[in-house]
Amino acid sequence: MSLHDQDDPALREAQEARLRKVWEPPKGLFLRWTDTNNNRVGVWYVLTAFGFMLFAGVLALIMRMQLAVPDNDFVDAGTFNQLFTLHGSVMMFLFAVPMFEAVSIILLPQLLGARDLPFPRLSAFGYWSFLIGGVFVSGSIFFDAAPDGGWFMYPPLTTRTDLSGLGADIWMLGLSFIEVSSVAAAVELIVGVLKCRPPGMRLNLMPLYAWYILVVAVMILFAFPPLIAGDVLFEMERLLDWPFFDASRGGDPLLWQHLFWIFGHPEVYIVFLPSIALFAMLVPTFARRHLLGYPWIVLAAVGTAFLSFGLWVHHMFATGLPKISLAFFSAASEAVAIPTAVQIFVFIVTLWAGRVVWSTPLLYATGSLAIFVIGGLTGVMVAVAPFDWQAHDTYFVVAHLHYVLIGGTLMPLFAGLYYYWPLITGKKLSDRLGRTAFWLIFLGANLCFFPMHLSGLEGMPRRVFTYPEELGLGGLNLASTIGSFVIAAGVAVIVLDLCRSPWRRKAPRNPWAAGTLEWLAHPDDEDWGIRSIPLIESRYPIWDQEDFVRKVDEGRYFLPDAEEGRRETIVTSVLDARPVSVIRLGGPSWLPMLTAVALGGVFILTTYHFYWAALVSGMLTLALVLTWLWTGTAEIPEKPRKPIGHGIELPLYISGDAAPGWWAMFITMMADATAFSGLVFGYYFFWTRHEDFPPMAMADGPGVWWPMVALVVGLASWLATAGAREVHARGKIALARVLVLLGIAASLAGIYAGLAGPWLSGMDPQMHSYPAIVWTLAIWTTAHCGVAAIMLAYVLARSLAGKMTPAHDADIRNVTVYMHFLALTVAVTYLTIGLFPELA
Repeated sequence: MSLHDQDDPALREAQEARLRKVWEPPKGLFLRWTDTNNNRVGVWYVLTAFGFMLFAGVLALIMRMQLAVPDNDFVDAGTFNQLFTLHGSVMMFLFAVPMFEAVSIILLPQLLGARDLPFPRLSAFGYWSFLIGGVFVSGSIFFDAAPDGGWFMYPPLTTRTDLSGLGADIWMLGLSFIEVSSVAAAVELIVGVLKCRPPGMRLNLMPLYAWYILVVAVMILFAFPPLIAGDVLFEMERLLDWPFFDASRGGDPLLWQHLFWIFGHPEVYIVFLPSIALFAMLVPTFARRHLLGYPWIVLAAVGTAFLSFGLWVHHMFATGLPKISLAFFSAASEAVAIPTAVQIFVFIVTLWAGRVVWSTPLLYATGSLAIFVIGGLTGVMVAVAPFDWQAHDTYFVVAHLHYVLIGGTLMPLFAGLYYYWPLITGKKLSDRLGRTAFWLIFLGANLCFFPMHLSGLEGMPRRVFTYPEELGLGGLNLASTIGSFVIAAGVAVIVLDLCRSPWRRKAPRNPWAAGTLEWLAHPDDEDWGIRSIPLIESRYPIWDQEDFVRKVDEGRYFLPDAEEGRRETIVTSVLDARPVSVIRLGGPSWLPMLTAVALGGVFILTTYHFYWAALVSGMLTLALVLTWLWTGTAEIPEKPRKPIGHGIELPLYISGDAAPGWWAMFITMMADATAFSGLVFGYYFFWTRHEDFPPMAMADGPGVWWPMVALVVGLASWLATAGAREVHARGKIALARVLVLLGIAASLAGIYAGLAGPWLSGMDPQMHSYPAIVWTLAIWTTAHCGVAAIMLAYVLARSLAGKMTPAHDADIRNVTVYMHFLALTVAVTYLTIGLFPELA
């Protein structure tokens, strides 16, 4: 029967009878600590990120008090350095990126008409990792142990332990742990957008918010891993004295700048694009029409992301790079303004063509665009290398950065807060308080940061804790300080508004009369989400599809019941959103929290050089991860198929590239391969920077023999796994187990062979950057061989336990994806370190 022919009373009665059974979550304290429902996890994520923002704001106020007048002694130089390092680090790593991930965890399931994202336990793990790492890094300032090298932590001042204390390790290892949570969230969001859309929601019908989040999550996969690679090199220099950034031993501090800014400049757009995504949702609502230029804004978002990876040297114009490089990166820095302008003009034109209903969210949106445009104009100025040479390391750059971040991140988030608060809590915030807060923040931001353009052009250097009266900059700095406290007053009004929210009466459903799917949510909704998963035929189905809300509420679309008492949603195809299967979502569990605590122990204990305790914590992490996988993934269902309504039956188990788990492994390995490419970049960077790389005394390196042996056994492990997957699918289980055993043996042999070359050749990684980078590549690759052996042993155990069969083979298919990337890693590493010295 057609979905449009649903007014048969008998059909309606049958559907209403099926609605009597729903998924019921557990209650009480257990749920509070172990919950994996993305809506509640997202709320805690948002509140925690907002708390870190307030903390960083207090640090900024203390800095502005110090700079209010010349020759001030409110805080000393060391404390000031800790303040500005933590302020920048917290705002970028603990507020801007986690906040967008938190908001997306809440909104995406509802925007996609899904019961939840595909891996709710992964979202919970990401939250706990973020919380533990954030408290560890932020709390260091209360013990006078905060990092003090700036949020960019440039070597060699930060890598030399005699010049920097424990704060550098706290920054590096704590934020590396937080980066794990960011990558975990990116995996969840990408798979959610690609595989959990409702039937009919083709890519060209996706809400623009989903497009933006997909683009930004992909950016995270390529931006964060180079920083992780830099973190590895940074900590190996600090902990083991391997000279990656020590110029006297063949290192180069510029390698850190390259790896950091390959992350750092895309990071600006990673926090900007999700905020623009909020505009893409609220502008059509208050313009009372569809957003104009949908294809153009999608292309502009993709173009912004693409160009953002081509202008990291924008931050390195003063480092003496070749002039042709400066010209290329200057042009790229200016070109990125084009797709950004396209997005802004689309919003303006939509408002121009619509019937605008002014509201508090729209007030924040338009005000933030005004501030952002000023930041964009100064960004074009510093993109010109000669001007950048004059403004570099002055307060002009501070002003530009804060105009971009306040206009492109902070105020859009406040717009989204006022827009989506009724969706999250069922209650609206105060228009009066919201408008008061807006004008305080808008005026305060301009009073605080516009004078910094002038003070910077007059020679005020950044990162100084005081300045002499003779500079004549006291008035401009005092104005900036007053402006900072006006901003703080505006934020305080918002906090007051949030605190009063629980005592307000509930708002009506969809109070803004929006047209997108998230507003199907009802203030009294229970934990199972929407009543039925709809068929989508429009970008604004609430506006365009007849009786859409009523049909969803009455369960007249797909999967309206929970016959087995499980929380479920539909998996669809990537391009055209055809129903593929039903996926069962993980319920409340201690495992995400315990795994995050154990993994956090690895980073925190390593910071204090408790290496044996860190090793124990690492083994505990491995045990918890294996338990998580064993009990929570690739479950064999009690029946092969399940009816979802309207005569359609879908399988309860799928594997391969149609399954969310396969996509999660592929995406995770893309991030892993990007981090690895950062290490390989380091090898060839040293080669381009030094005429004698490898040095003549070390030209033999690890030799050819052992790297080639390691290459052969690594590829043998890959081939054995791929063969096991194929014969297992044909029902030859015994042969598949033998091949898995061979894969384990080859992976273990790869560990020995990979380390034998640099070990037997006597390469001392403390002498020079060449043996250090060779050892690093070898350790990275052999560690992956060790992970491969563990994965294959897990697959063998699943097979022997009867939890993996030819019809239920997701485990071996997912591990094979890992092995494909391992083969690539093995080939690049051993061809580089084994043959490159010979070719050189």
